[in-house]
Amino acid sequence: MADPQLIGPPPVSTPANLKRSRGSGRELPDDLLKAASLRLGIMSLLFAVLWVVGSVAGRLAVHALYPDNPRWNQLDTGDAISLVAVIVSLALFAYTRRGQRDPKFVLDVGLVYMVFTAFALSQLFHLGGIPASGSFLPEISWVGAVILMFAAILPTTPRKIVIAGLIAASMNPLAMLVSRWRGMGDFEPWTKALVMHYPDFILVGAAVVISRVVTKLAQQVTKAREMGSYQLGEMLGRGGMGEVYKATHRMLARPAAIKLIRTEMLGAVDEDAAKIAVTRFRREAEAAANLRSQHTVELYDFGVTDDGTLYLVMEFLDGMDLQTLVQQTGPLSPGRVIHILRQVCDSLDEAHASGLVHRDIKPANIHLGRVGRRHDFVKVLDFGLVKDVASVSSEQSMATIPGQMGLGTPAYLAPEMALGENVDGRADIYALGCVAYYLLTGHVVFEAETTFQLIAKHLQSEPVPPSERTDRPIPRELERLVLKCLAKDPQDRPQNAVQLQQALELIPTEGWGEDQAKQWWATKASTPLQASA
Repeated sequence: MADPQLIGPPPVSTPANLKRSRGSGRELPDDLLKAASLRLGIMSLLFAVLWVVGSVAGRLAVHALYPDNPRWNQLDTGDAISLVAVIVSLALFAYTRRGQRDPKFVLDVGLVYMVFTAFALSQLFHLGGIPASGSFLPEISWVGAVILMFAAILPTTPRKIVIAGLIAASMNPLAMLVSRWRGMGDFEPWTKALVMHYPDFILVGAAVVISRVVTKLAQQVTKAREMGSYQLGEMLGRGGMGEVYKATHRMLARPAAIKLIRTEMLGAVDEDAAKIAVTRFRREAEAAANLRSQHTVELYDFGVTDDGTLYLVMEFLDGMDLQTLVQQTGPLSPGRVIHILRQVCDSLDEAHASGLVHRDIKPANIHLGRVGRRHDFVKVLDFGLVKDVASVSSEQSMATIPGQMGLGTPAYLAPEMALGENVDGRADIYALGCVAYYLLTGHVVFEAETTFQLIAKHLQSEPVPPSERTDRPIPRELERLVLKCLAKDPQDRPQNAVQLQQALELIPTEGWGEDQAKQWWATKASTPLQASA
């Protein structure tokens, strides 16, 4: 089998990465850390300018308010503090711009610079002490503002921002206590210094939240970059296997949908199971990528990220799945059901001829929408998780991987699958019969309180004819064909998708074609839903 052309980089399938990702957070790439260190340099340059502007503006303000004060144009200790702060700020700016610096270390230096800035500000504002008659009302100082600024700029761990933030917030109370000890201000009790600046300590908590958000955003960028050449966008759906996101190709601006699959759903409970799961996933995705039926969703790319997340990149579809359609509009007309089933048969025929069994045919995995100028166009989804009956041995089967049952959706489960027997395309025929039943009646074939009871009914109970579950008329020939698809013995069902498709074509019913579909889509708002997860 020829390898499909991958749009993104070659998939990474290191099982060790699966194990490592469970115990630690996603590492940020060096270029994002480098960008953060450059932002730190820009902030230090800005602070240098602010120290100069603040000193000059302060003197001008004193002169405007107190014209007779002769000290407004004289240098003092505050100017020395500002000068040192300017020098340190410019030095940090130069440090971030020269040589190949370790960006992680630069960001740690940034936290030290934050503490230094807090120290300089506290000395500047409390250098003269606090007069006995001074006000001790709680306030948010410039130190609190600085802590928030750094939290928004530097992606770092909560532990580091808490430690650095608490030290920085302590600078004002310490400066007041030092002034009191030196006799430059007398106040009792000494805890007034803490009470006055407790808002700064509260802002440390806010800084932790801000820093975590900034770090998470950077991690999302990392995650997006690991999806080949695609940029992740909004989430379209979430389900038992994972999540589906809208995505855009970086170069072509082509919309796509990316399905992220949780490795534990494929039985990756240990390293050996991970190897089997990843190997099987790649083989099945390659097979799915070679399917060319116009009614099979096109698979652009697939792979395994460094943290062990499996992903499939598919064409983005305009419309809704059949589950959503029935939930929103109720049962469908027999003509429309036949129109849909014939298209599904076209997709299944190619897959079965290639030795592939879908094993999870259900309304949520059949998409109905608009493709070009055609309406009510069917796309069968999730062929990236099919079973290759021609090449997969029992030892490699998903059913043998610890933690993975290998079953489809219970409401659409063929009896032979429930028994763990070898299956072929007739299992998909059974599931498609369940789909037809649901589309005609709005009810699943069997209902039960538990999964095991539901499986038992698929094994033992005879289905109630669809006509007895709905008030809508159902052609007798269509009902017989649906019940034939639901036969317990695969030998009693249509033996392949072509037989089922031909039988559907012979059923007389009211017509449903492009004109009716176009009119329906013109009056109904579609819900953009790519696939069940």
